[in-house]
Amino acid sequence: MSALARWWTALVADIADWYPGGVAGLLATLLLGSLLLIAALRWWRQWLAAARRALAAAVRAVGRLGDWVVAFPGRVRRWWLRLLRWRPRWSWRRRPRPAKVPKPAVTIDDRPEAPDDALPELPAEVLLSLADQYAAAGRYREAVRERLRVMIRRLADRGVLHPQPGSTVTELATAAGAALPSADAPLREATRIFSDIWYGGRPATAELDARMRTLGEGL
Repeated sequence: MSALARWWTALVADIADWYPGGVAGLLATLLLGSLLLIAALRWWRQWLAAARRALAAAVRAVGRLGDWVVAFPGRVRRWWLRLLRWRPRWSWRRRPRPAKVPKPAVTIDDRPEAPDDALPELPAEVLLSLADQYAAAGRYREAVRERLRVMIRRLADRGVLHPQPGSTVTELATAAGAALPSADAPLREATRIFSDIWYGGRPATAELDARMRTLGEGL
């Protein structure tokens, strides 16, 4: 046996003396180490790529943390300014009262008595308010009458005609149409609607009331 062989045998015997399991344990460890080395040589590329991904994720996390640290003073300043500008809203603050709807000067319940075909001594605005009140109550017959009275009162206020006591609304409408030719056609139609309802027994409808309103707006 050569000197090198004797040295190797003596070295293995010395290591096996203190190694757990003796020669068998040493051989098992060498075998396991060989297998790990083979696995490392085979899959080192995948492990290296995974390590690189983990390192990149860690770098990004550190970068975001650094950005947050840099922006933190500005955020604190904005929060502080919002706190200084904040004002409490007290629930006991008085709320504005709703606007009151003005009550009509004359209502359909307290209007002065007058013949159905007469022109009462009331302003055009009051007559128009009465017409709207009748229409809202579904009393289109009275609403049509008041709208014809509104037309005649407006023309009288403009000096187109001068109503005489005892004159009917149809007579006044005819006189106004003769005095103002541009108003003759709408007054004739309005008079016909009024006469058909009040004297001819024609049912009064919302459509007829709307037509009377349109004729009155054209004067």
